[in-house]
Formats: sequence, structure tokens, C-alpha cells
Amino acid sequence: MALSALFSFLIFFALINLSGRFVHAQVTIPARFDGFLYKNRPASIDSIMIEAFFDPVCPDSRDAWPPLKQALDYYGRRVSLVVHPFALPYHDNSFVSSRALHIVNKLNPSATYDLLELFFSRQEEFYNQPTFNMSRASTVSCIANLATEAIGISYHSAVASGFSDRETDLMTRVSFKYGCSRGVFGTPSFFVNGFPLPDDSLADYNKWRSIIDPLITEQGIEREEPFLHLVL
Repeated sequence: MALSALFSFLIFFALINLSGRFVHAQVTIPARFDGFLYKNRPASIDSIMIEAFFDPVCPDSRDAWPPLKQALDYYGRRVSLVVHPFALPYHDNSFVSSRALHIVNKLNPSATYDLLELFFSRQEEFYNQPTFNMSRASTVSCIANLATEAIGISYHSAVASGFSDRETDLMTRVSFKYGCSRGVFGTPSFFVNGFPLPDDSLADYNKWRSIIDPLITEQGIEREEPFLHLVL
């Protein structure tokens, strides 16, 4: 039996070496790009694109949001933001909270960031210890009530039923898988124009300025170049 198992392993190992790579499972491609646009500012070839991976019940994500928001308001349409919810497995209520963001975004995208900020301001209510003795249904009900505060009482039944909607479950899973595909393993994580930022530039307005100002300046030079060529 042991020799048979060893022989099978050697064949498997040889096949891997011959192929030169492992076979990876196919990930279903979503119909739309993951994430939530800030103030519905569409990205263009001339805008700086920031991608932020946030866990709604992560204190580091909460602390990183105000300086980023300040920078976004300073730069206006020159900078676009997409937030991807990334449910950390060691936060018990992270997946449900991330799902709530997808539910609200599906019903009324203009309320998505209102809910994100509500989560950040009342985050302690959904930490592991305060909800330890609560049933999952009770926790979901509390989160649905919080989401209703952000989107409006008229949406309460739609928000509650959203937690039974298979589509919102899959959307939340896609967000997590997308983060993993980008090498994300913690929150907050940031990418600027597709490139990851180091951890020491996460929660400081002046550091955001030091990252984005040179890019804005460089874009301005590039836009002027075609005119200069025409004059010459």
C-alpha cells in the first residue's frame, strides 16, 4: 500500500514538472467590476485611480478612511476611488457587514458610503466580543437595521430580504476572491493606478498628498506635450 502511494506521488510530481505549472481552478468572472465608486466619479485615462480594500468592522480601516476622504475631497475629479469590501476571517461579523454594503449598493448606490461610515462610527457594536452571545439571526437583524438607517426606512424590508438573496452572497464572495487575487491579506490595503502602497502610507493625509501630487504634476506635463510638438 505504501509503495503504491509512493509510486502515485512520483507520477504526480513528474507530471507537474513536465507541465511546468500547477492547474488552477477557474474563477467565475463577474459581470461587472467589483467595488463601490466614491461619489460615482467614473475613472478615466486622465484620473488617478485609488483602490481601497476595507473591512467594515476593522479598526485600521476605520482610521484610514478620514485622511483618504480628505484627500479625495481636495483633488476632486482628478482622483477616483473604488472601495472593495474585504471580509477578514477573524472578524466574526465581517462577511455579513460586507454583504450589507453590497445590498445597499444594489438598492441605492448613493447610500453605500453612508453605510460604510455608519459601520466605522458604530463599529464596536459588531466586534467579536459584544456579539459573542447573540445568534446569527440577531446579528444580521442588527446590521439590517443599521443599513436601514443609511438608506432609509422605506427600504427596510428590501434590506432584510437581501440577506436571503443568493446574488448578494456571491457578490460578497467575489469581493473577497478579488482581493486575494490582488495579493491582499489584510485591511486596509491600497493600490494607486494598479500598484500597491506600502503599509506606512495608509492613514495620513500628508502622505496621500506626497503620493498623488507628483502624479498630478506628471499628468499635467504629459497633457502639454502634444501641444508643444504641434507648435514646434
